[in-house]
Amino acid sequence: MNDVRILIVDDDSITRQTLSMALDDDYQTITAGDGASALKMLDDEEIDLILSDLDMPGMTGIELLERVNQIQNPPPVIFITGQGTIETAVQAMKLGAYDYVSKPVNLDRLSLLIEKTLENKRLKEENISLKERLRENITDLNLIGSSPLMQKVTDLATQVAATKATVLIEGESGTGKELVTNMIHYHSPVAHGPFIKVNCSAFSEGVLESELFGHDKGAFTGAHATKKGRFELANGGTLFLDEIGEMPLSTQVKLLRFLQEKTFERVGGTKTIKVEVRIISATNRNLVEMVKEGDFREDLFYRLRVVKIEVPPLRKRKEDIPVLVEHFVKKFSHLHGRPIAGISKEFMEAVTNYNWPGNVRELINCVESAVVMCRGDIIDIEAIPDYLNLLPADGGGDLEGGLLQEMEKKIIGEVLGETGGDKTQSAKRLGIGLRTLYRKIEKYNLPG
Repeated sequence: MNDVRILIVDDDSITRQTLSMALDDDYQTITAGDGASALKMLDDEEIDLILSDLDMPGMTGIELLERVNQIQNPPPVIFITGQGTIETAVQAMKLGAYDYVSKPVNLDRLSLLIEKTLENKRLKEENISLKERLRENITDLNLIGSSPLMQKVTDLATQVAATKATVLIEGESGTGKELVTNMIHYHSPVAHGPFIKVNCSAFSEGVLESELFGHDKGAFTGAHATKKGRFELANGGTLFLDEIGEMPLSTQVKLLRFLQEKTFERVGGTKTIKVEVRIISATNRNLVEMVKEGDFREDLFYRLRVVKIEVPPLRKRKEDIPVLVEHFVKKFSHLHGRPIAGISKEFMEAVTNYNWPGNVRELINCVESAVVMCRGDIIDIEAIPDYLNLLPADGGGDLEGGLLQEMEKKIIGEVLGETGGDKTQSAKRLGIGLRTLYRKIEKYNLPG
Protein backbone atom coordinates (compact mmCIF):
# COMPACT_ATOMS: atom_id res chain seq x y z
CA MET A 1 0.00 0.00 0.00
CA ASN A 2 1.19 3.53 -0.78
CA ASP A 3 2.56 5.47 2.20
CA VAL A 4 0.84 8.68 1.05
CA ARG A 5 -1.66 9.85 3.67
CA ILE A 6 -4.73 11.82 2.57
CA LEU A 7 -6.96 13.67 5.04
CA ILE A 8 -10.61 13.82 3.90
CA VAL A 9 -12.61 16.63 5.54
CA ASP A 10 -16.38 16.76 5.05
CA ASP A 11 -19.34 17.21 7.38
CA ASP A 12 -21.28 14.58 5.40
CA SER A 13 -20.40 11.09 6.68
CA ILE A 14 -21.53 9.34 3.47
CA THR A 15 -19.25 11.55 1.35
CA ARG A 16 -16.34 10.85 3.70
CA GLN A 17 -16.95 7.11 3.57
CA THR A 18 -17.41 7.06 -0.24
CA LEU A 19 -14.19 8.99 -0.90
CA SER A 20 -12.24 6.94 1.62
CA MET A 21 -13.34 3.64 0.05
CA ALA A 22 -12.56 4.95 -3.45
CA LEU A 23 -9.02 6.00 -2.51
CA ASP A 24 -8.09 3.26 -0.03
CA ASP A 25 -6.60 0.95 -2.64
CA ASP A 26 -3.93 3.53 -3.55
CA TYR A 27 -3.53 5.71 -0.47
CA GLN A 28 -3.88 5.73 3.30
CA THR A 29 -6.91 7.82 4.19
CA ILE A 30 -8.10 9.35 7.43
CA THR A 31 -11.25 11.42 7.83
CA ALA A 32 -12.51 14.40 9.81
CA GLY A 33 -16.08 15.73 10.10
CA ASP A 34 -15.14 19.40 10.54
CA GLY A 35 -12.28 21.87 10.29
CA ALA A 36 -11.37 21.82 13.98
CA SER A 37 -11.00 18.03 13.99
CA ALA A 38 -8.91 18.27 10.81
CA LEU A 39 -6.51 20.74 12.43
CA LYS A 40 -6.08 18.43 15.42
CA MET A 41 -5.27 15.53 13.09
CA LEU A 42 -2.68 17.70 11.34
CA ASP A 43 -1.00 18.13 14.73
CA ASP A 44 -1.02 14.39 15.38
CA GLU A 45 -0.40 12.87 11.95
CA GLU A 46 1.85 13.29 8.93
CA ILE A 47 -0.51 14.36 6.14
CA ASP A 48 0.55 14.55 2.49
CA LEU A 49 -2.63 16.01 1.00
CA ILE A 50 -5.97 17.41 2.21
CA LEU A 51 -9.23 16.77 0.34
CA SER A 52 -11.82 19.09 1.86
CA ASP A 53 -15.38 20.22 1.40
CA LEU A 54 -15.62 23.96 0.89
CA ASP A 55 -19.00 24.65 2.50
CA MET A 56 -19.00 23.31 6.05
CA PRO A 57 -20.71 24.53 9.23
CA GLY A 58 -18.46 26.06 11.85
CA MET A 59 -15.07 26.44 10.21
CA THR A 60 -15.43 26.89 6.45
CA GLY A 61 -13.05 25.42 3.91
CA ILE A 62 -11.52 28.88 3.33
CA GLU A 63 -10.88 29.29 7.07
CA LEU A 64 -9.36 25.81 7.21
CA LEU A 65 -7.06 26.69 4.28
CA GLU A 66 -5.90 29.85 6.05
CA ARG A 67 -5.03 27.83 9.16
CA VAL A 68 -3.28 25.14 7.12
CA ASN A 69 -1.16 27.76 5.36
CA GLN A 70 0.26 28.79 8.75
CA ILE A 71 1.85 25.35 9.16
CA GLN A 72 5.47 24.93 8.17
CA ASN A 73 5.59 23.03 4.85
CA PRO A 74 1.77 22.75 4.65
CA PRO A 75 0.21 19.89 2.66
CA PRO A 76 -1.56 20.86 -0.58
CA VAL A 77 -5.35 21.29 -0.42
CA ILE A 78 -7.92 20.19 -3.01
CA PHE A 79 -11.47 21.45 -2.45
CA ILE A 80 -14.77 19.73 -3.24
CA THR A 81 -17.34 22.30 -4.23
CA GLY A 82 -21.01 22.44 -5.19
CA GLN A 83 -22.34 24.49 -8.10
CA GLY A 84 -23.13 27.40 -5.80
CA THR A 85 -19.62 27.70 -4.43
CA ILE A 86 -17.45 27.55 -7.57
CA GLU A 87 -16.69 31.28 -7.28
CA THR A 88 -15.51 30.65 -3.71
CA ALA A 89 -13.36 27.76 -4.93
CA VAL A 90 -11.61 30.08 -7.40
CA GLN A 91 -11.00 32.48 -4.52
CA ALA A 92 -9.55 29.58 -2.52
CA MET A 93 -7.05 28.84 -5.29
CA LYS A 94 -5.90 32.46 -5.15
CA LEU A 95 -5.28 31.90 -1.42
CA GLY A 96 -3.13 28.84 -2.08
CA ALA A 97 -5.42 25.87 -2.71
CA TYR A 98 -4.01 23.58 -5.39
CA ASP A 99 -7.29 22.91 -7.26
CA TYR A 100 -10.94 21.94 -6.83
CA VAL A 101 -13.42 19.34 -8.09
CA SER A 102 -17.15 19.85 -8.48
CA LYS A 103 -19.92 17.71 -7.04
CA PRO A 104 -20.90 15.09 -7.96
CA VAL A 105 -17.26 14.02 -7.84
CA ASN A 106 -15.86 12.23 -10.87
CA LEU A 107 -13.57 9.70 -9.17
CA ASP A 108 -11.37 9.19 -12.23
CA ARG A 109 -10.76 12.92 -12.53
CA LEU A 110 -10.16 13.16 -8.79
CA SER A 111 -7.61 10.35 -8.94
CA LEU A 112 -5.70 12.09 -11.75
CA LEU A 113 -5.83 15.40 -9.89
CA ILE A 114 -4.44 13.78 -6.73
CA GLU A 115 -1.56 12.24 -8.71
CA LYS A 116 -0.79 15.60 -10.31
CA THR A 117 -0.92 17.37 -6.95
CA LEU A 118 1.39 14.87 -5.26
CA GLU A 119 3.86 15.04 -8.17
CA ASN A 120 3.88 18.83 -7.92
CA LYS A 121 4.50 18.53 -4.16
CA ARG A 122 7.39 16.13 -4.76
CA LEU A 123 9.01 18.45 -7.29
CA LYS A 124 8.71 21.41 -4.92
CA GLU A 125 10.35 19.40 -2.13
CA GLU A 126 13.16 18.34 -4.47
CA ASN A 127 13.67 21.96 -5.49
CA ILE A 128 13.88 23.04 -1.85
CA SER A 129 16.31 20.21 -1.13
CA LEU A 130 18.47 21.22 -4.10
CA LYS A 131 18.61 24.83 -2.96
CA GLU A 132 19.63 23.71 0.52
CA ARG A 133 22.44 21.63 -0.95
CA LEU A 134 23.69 24.61 -2.93
CA ARG A 135 23.71 26.70 0.26
CA GLU A 136 25.67 24.08 2.13
CA ASN A 137 29.06 25.03 0.69
CA ILE A 138 30.00 21.51 -0.26
CA THR A 139 33.67 22.25 -0.80
CA ASP A 140 34.11 21.85 -4.56
CA LEU A 141 32.84 18.23 -4.43
CA ASN A 142 36.45 17.35 -5.25
CA LEU A 143 38.85 16.57 -2.44
CA ILE A 144 41.66 19.09 -2.01
CA GLY A 145 45.18 17.70 -2.19
CA SER A 146 47.49 16.16 -4.75
CA SER A 147 49.54 13.96 -2.40
CA PRO A 148 49.65 10.25 -3.31
CA LEU A 149 47.55 9.40 -0.25
CA MET A 150 44.79 11.87 -1.13
CA GLN A 151 44.92 10.95 -4.80
CA LYS A 152 44.21 7.36 -3.77
CA VAL A 153 41.20 8.50 -1.72
CA THR A 154 39.90 10.62 -4.60
CA ASP A 155 40.31 7.83 -7.15
CA LEU A 156 38.57 5.29 -4.91
CA ALA A 157 35.71 7.67 -4.06
CA THR A 158 35.19 8.47 -7.74
CA GLN A 159 35.19 4.79 -8.67
CA VAL A 160 32.74 3.72 -5.98
CA ALA A 161 30.44 6.73 -6.55
CA ALA A 162 29.28 5.28 -9.87
CA THR A 163 27.95 2.18 -8.08
CA LYS A 164 25.40 1.55 -5.33
CA ALA A 165 27.93 -0.23 -3.09
CA THR A 166 27.86 0.25 0.68
CA VAL A 167 30.91 2.21 1.81
CA LEU A 168 32.77 2.44 5.12
CA ILE A 169 34.99 5.51 5.58
CA GLU A 170 37.64 5.35 8.31
CA GLY A 171 39.88 8.10 9.63
CA GLU A 172 40.71 10.29 12.59
CA SER A 173 38.35 13.10 13.63
CA GLY A 174 38.66 16.14 11.41
CA THR A 175 40.23 14.41 8.41
CA GLY A 176 37.30 15.08 6.06
CA LYS A 177 35.28 11.85 6.11
CA GLU A 178 32.03 13.74 5.56
CA LEU A 179 33.54 15.53 2.56
CA VAL A 180 34.35 12.13 1.04
CA THR A 181 30.72 11.15 1.62
CA ASN A 182 29.52 14.33 -0.10
CA MET A 183 31.72 13.58 -3.09
CA ILE A 184 30.41 10.01 -3.38
CA HIS A 185 26.74 11.00 -3.14
CA TYR A 186 26.83 13.98 -5.52
CA HIS A 187 28.73 11.99 -8.14
CA SER A 188 26.43 8.96 -7.80
CA PRO A 189 23.39 7.74 -9.77
CA VAL A 190 21.17 8.89 -6.85
CA ALA A 191 22.62 12.42 -6.67
CA HIS A 192 19.12 13.80 -7.43
CA GLY A 193 17.69 11.97 -4.42
CA PRO A 194 17.68 12.82 -0.71
CA PHE A 195 20.97 13.00 1.19
CA ILE A 196 20.25 12.35 4.88
CA LYS A 197 22.94 12.48 7.58
CA VAL A 198 22.80 11.03 11.11
CA ASN A 199 25.44 11.27 13.82
CA CYS A 200 24.98 8.04 15.77
CA SER A 201 26.75 9.45 18.84
CA ALA A 202 24.23 12.31 19.15
CA PHE A 203 21.30 10.15 20.31
CA SER A 204 20.62 7.78 23.17
CA GLU A 205 19.83 4.15 22.32
CA GLY A 206 16.03 4.38 22.17
CA VAL A 207 16.01 7.77 20.48
CA LEU A 208 18.50 6.66 17.80
CA GLU A 209 16.30 3.72 16.80
CA SER A 210 13.31 6.03 16.45
CA GLU A 211 15.36 8.57 14.47
CA LEU A 212 16.53 5.91 12.03
CA PHE A 213 13.42 3.78 11.60
CA GLY A 214 10.64 6.15 12.71
CA HIS A 215 7.80 5.26 15.08
CA ASP A 216 4.05 4.78 15.02
CA LYS A 217 1.68 6.90 17.01
CA GLY A 218 1.50 5.63 20.60
CA ALA A 219 4.71 3.57 20.32
CA PHE A 220 5.98 5.15 23.54
CA THR A 221 5.16 7.99 25.91
CA GLY A 222 5.29 11.21 23.94
CA ALA A 223 4.78 9.57 20.53
CA HIS A 224 1.72 11.68 19.73
CA ALA A 225 1.99 11.18 15.97
CA THR A 226 3.44 8.75 13.48
CA LYS A 227 6.92 9.85 12.46
CA LYS A 228 8.95 8.80 9.44
CA GLY A 229 12.56 7.84 10.21
CA ARG A 230 15.73 8.74 8.35
CA PHE A 231 15.54 5.55 6.26
CA GLU A 232 12.17 6.56 4.83
CA LEU A 233 13.29 10.15 4.32
CA ALA A 234 16.38 8.91 2.45
CA ASN A 235 14.38 6.67 0.10
CA GLY A 236 15.84 6.95 -3.38
CA GLY A 237 19.02 8.56 -2.09
CA THR A 238 21.86 8.19 0.42
CA LEU A 239 21.89 7.76 4.20
CA PHE A 240 25.15 8.74 5.91
CA LEU A 241 25.68 7.11 9.32
CA ASP A 242 28.47 9.06 11.00
CA GLU A 243 30.22 7.70 14.10
CA ILE A 244 28.86 4.23 13.33
CA GLY A 245 31.09 2.79 16.07
CA GLU A 246 28.84 4.47 18.65
CA MET A 247 25.72 2.59 17.52
CA PRO A 248 24.27 0.36 20.29
CA LEU A 249 24.19 -3.39 19.65
CA SER A 250 20.39 -3.48 19.71
CA THR A 251 20.22 -0.93 16.89
CA GLN A 252 22.97 -2.75 15.01
CA VAL A 253 20.63 -5.76 14.76
CA LYS A 254 17.94 -3.72 12.97
CA LEU A 255 20.52 -2.11 10.70
CA LEU A 256 21.89 -5.54 9.78
CA ARG A 257 18.41 -6.73 8.87
CA PHE A 258 17.87 -3.72 6.65
CA LEU A 259 21.17 -4.30 4.84
CA GLN A 260 20.15 -7.91 4.24
CA GLU A 261 16.51 -7.42 3.27
CA LYS A 262 16.06 -3.68 2.55
CA THR A 263 13.04 -3.70 4.88
CA PHE A 264 12.25 -2.58 8.43
CA GLU A 265 9.37 -1.74 10.77
CA ARG A 266 8.88 1.52 12.60
CA VAL A 267 9.23 1.42 16.38
CA GLY A 268 5.91 0.17 17.74
CA GLY A 269 4.69 -0.70 14.25
CA THR A 270 3.91 -3.96 12.48
CA LYS A 271 3.89 -2.80 8.88
CA THR A 272 6.97 -3.85 6.90
CA ILE A 273 8.41 -0.93 4.93
CA LYS A 274 10.71 -1.35 1.94
CA VAL A 275 12.98 1.44 0.72
CA GLU A 276 15.92 1.83 -1.65
CA VAL A 277 18.71 3.58 0.24
CA ARG A 278 22.47 3.61 -0.21
CA ILE A 279 24.34 3.39 3.10
CA ILE A 280 27.63 5.19 3.70
CA SER A 281 29.06 4.99 7.21
CA ALA A 282 32.08 6.56 8.88
CA THR A 283 34.04 6.08 12.07
CA ASN A 284 37.17 7.28 13.85
CA ARG A 285 37.28 4.08 15.90
CA ASN A 286 38.95 0.74 15.17
CA LEU A 287 35.97 -1.45 14.28
CA VAL A 288 38.18 -4.55 13.98
CA GLU A 289 39.15 -4.19 17.64
CA MET A 290 35.54 -3.47 18.58
CA VAL A 291 34.47 -6.70 16.86
CA LYS A 292 37.11 -8.64 18.84
CA GLU A 293 35.88 -7.09 22.08
CA GLY A 294 32.21 -7.82 21.27
CA ASP A 295 31.22 -4.16 21.00
CA PHE A 296 30.39 -4.34 17.28
CA ARG A 297 28.71 -7.13 15.34
CA GLU A 298 31.07 -8.95 13.00
CA ASP A 299 28.36 -9.69 10.43
CA LEU A 300 27.35 -6.02 10.36
CA PHE A 301 30.98 -4.95 10.02
CA TYR A 302 31.40 -6.98 6.85
CA ARG A 303 28.08 -5.74 5.48
CA LEU A 304 29.16 -2.13 5.99
CA ARG A 305 32.68 -2.63 4.67
CA VAL A 306 31.86 -3.67 1.10
CA VAL A 307 34.25 -0.89 0.10
CA LYS A 308 36.59 0.72 2.61
CA ILE A 309 38.08 4.18 2.18
CA GLU A 310 40.71 5.32 4.68
CA VAL A 311 41.20 9.08 4.92
CA PRO A 312 44.79 9.86 6.02
CA PRO A 313 45.57 12.33 8.83
CA LEU A 314 46.96 15.70 7.78
CA ARG A 315 50.37 14.99 9.32
CA LYS A 316 50.87 12.18 6.78
CA ARG A 317 50.17 14.42 3.77
CA LYS A 318 51.89 17.68 4.64
CA GLU A 319 52.52 18.44 0.97
CA ASP A 320 48.77 19.19 0.77
CA ILE A 321 48.88 21.87 3.49
CA PRO A 322 49.91 24.85 1.28
CA VAL A 323 47.09 24.27 -1.22
CA LEU A 324 44.60 23.77 1.64
CA VAL A 325 45.76 27.02 3.27
CA GLU A 326 45.44 28.95 0.00
CA HIS A 327 41.97 27.50 -0.61
CA PHE A 328 40.63 28.44 2.82
CA VAL A 329 42.31 31.86 2.85
CA LYS A 330 40.43 32.63 -0.37
CA LYS A 331 37.19 31.27 1.08
CA PHE A 332 37.37 33.16 4.39
CA SER A 333 38.68 36.41 2.92
CA HIS A 334 35.56 36.47 0.73
CA LEU A 335 33.30 35.41 3.63
CA HIS A 336 34.60 38.05 6.05
CA GLY A 337 35.26 40.79 3.49
CA ARG A 338 39.00 40.86 4.13
CA PRO A 339 41.13 41.77 1.06
CA ILE A 340 43.99 39.30 1.60
CA ALA A 341 46.65 39.65 -1.10
CA GLY A 342 49.03 36.89 -0.04
CA ILE A 343 50.54 34.60 2.58
CA SER A 344 54.03 35.04 3.98
CA LYS A 345 56.66 32.33 3.60
CA GLU A 346 57.11 32.24 7.38
CA PHE A 347 53.39 31.61 8.00
CA MET A 348 53.32 28.83 5.43
CA GLU A 349 56.46 27.22 6.89
CA ALA A 350 55.00 27.31 10.40
CA VAL A 351 51.68 25.71 9.46
CA THR A 352 53.39 23.13 7.25
CA ASN A 353 55.76 22.01 10.03
CA TYR A 354 52.96 21.65 12.59
CA ASN A 355 51.48 18.16 13.15
CA TRP A 356 47.80 19.21 13.32
CA PRO A 357 46.35 16.76 15.86
CA GLY A 358 42.89 18.10 14.93
CA ASN A 359 43.60 17.52 11.24
CA VAL A 360 41.94 19.57 8.50
CA ARG A 361 39.23 20.84 10.85
CA GLU A 362 41.89 22.39 13.10
CA LEU A 363 43.70 23.87 10.09
CA ILE A 364 40.46 25.45 8.86
CA ASN A 365 39.89 27.12 12.24
CA CYS A 366 43.50 28.39 12.25
CA VAL A 367 43.21 29.87 8.76
CA GLU A 368 39.88 31.55 9.49
CA SER A 369 41.32 33.10 12.65
CA ALA A 370 44.40 34.27 10.73
CA VAL A 371 42.24 35.91 8.05
CA VAL A 372 40.17 37.71 10.67
CA MET A 373 43.15 38.80 12.82
CA CYS A 374 45.48 39.77 9.94
CA ARG A 375 46.37 43.49 10.31
CA GLY A 376 47.34 44.09 6.69
CA ASP A 377 46.72 42.34 3.40
CA ILE A 378 49.47 39.72 3.91
CA ILE A 379 48.91 36.89 6.39
CA ASP A 380 52.09 36.77 8.47
CA ILE A 381 53.37 34.70 11.37
CA GLU A 382 51.79 37.07 13.89
CA ALA A 383 48.31 36.07 12.66
CA ILE A 384 48.67 32.51 13.98
CA PRO A 385 46.26 32.21 16.95
CA ASP A 386 48.05 31.83 20.31
CA TYR A 387 45.70 29.09 21.53
CA LEU A 388 46.99 26.65 18.93
CA ASN A 389 50.41 26.27 20.55
CA LEU A 390 51.53 25.88 16.95
CA LEU A 391 54.94 27.44 17.46
CA PRO A 392 57.68 25.99 19.70
CA ALA A 393 57.68 27.47 23.19
CA ASP A 394 60.00 30.48 23.55
CA GLY A 395 63.33 29.21 24.81
CA GLY A 396 64.63 32.48 26.18
CA GLY A 397 64.02 36.16 26.61
CA ASP A 398 66.18 39.13 25.85
CA LEU A 399 69.73 39.03 27.20
CA GLU A 400 70.91 41.96 29.23
CA GLY A 401 74.28 43.69 28.91
CA GLY A 402 76.21 44.92 25.93
CA LEU A 403 78.60 41.97 25.52
CA LEU A 404 75.89 39.33 25.88
CA GLN A 405 73.69 41.16 23.39
CA GLU A 406 76.53 41.35 20.91
CA MET A 407 77.15 37.61 21.29
CA GLU A 408 73.44 36.88 20.83
CA LYS A 409 73.25 39.09 17.74
CA LYS A 410 76.30 37.37 16.27
CA ILE A 411 75.00 33.83 16.95
CA ILE A 412 71.57 34.56 15.51
CA GLY A 413 73.11 36.15 12.43
CA GLU A 414 75.39 33.15 11.90
CA VAL A 415 72.56 30.64 12.24
CA LEU A 416 70.39 32.63 9.83
CA GLY A 417 73.26 32.61 7.35
CA GLU A 418 73.82 28.86 7.73
CA THR A 419 70.15 28.10 7.10
CA GLY A 420 69.90 30.48 4.16
CA GLY A 421 67.49 32.70 6.04
CA ASP A 422 65.09 29.84 6.90
CA LYS A 423 63.58 31.25 10.07
CA THR A 424 61.74 28.08 11.07
CA GLN A 425 64.96 26.02 10.95
CA SER A 426 66.92 28.83 12.59
CA ALA A 427 64.44 29.02 15.49
CA LYS A 428 64.73 25.25 16.00
CA ARG A 429 68.53 25.36 16.01
CA LEU A 430 68.57 28.29 18.43
CA GLY A 431 66.00 26.62 20.70
CA ILE A 432 63.64 29.59 20.65
CA GLY A 433 60.19 30.21 19.23
CA LEU A 434 59.56 31.86 15.88
CA ARG A 435 57.94 34.86 17.55
CA THR A 436 61.04 35.38 19.67
CA LEU A 437 63.31 35.05 16.62
CA TYR A 438 61.31 37.66 14.72
CA ARG A 439 61.48 40.00 17.69
CA LYS A 440 65.26 39.63 17.92
CA ILE A 441 65.74 40.09 14.17
CA GLU A 442 63.86 43.38 14.46
CA LYS A 443 65.74 44.35 17.64
CA TYR A 444 69.19 43.75 16.20
CA ASN A 445 68.22 44.96 12.70
CA LEU A 446 69.38 41.69 11.18
CA PRO A 447 68.79 40.89 7.47
CA GLY A 448 65.38 39.33 6.81
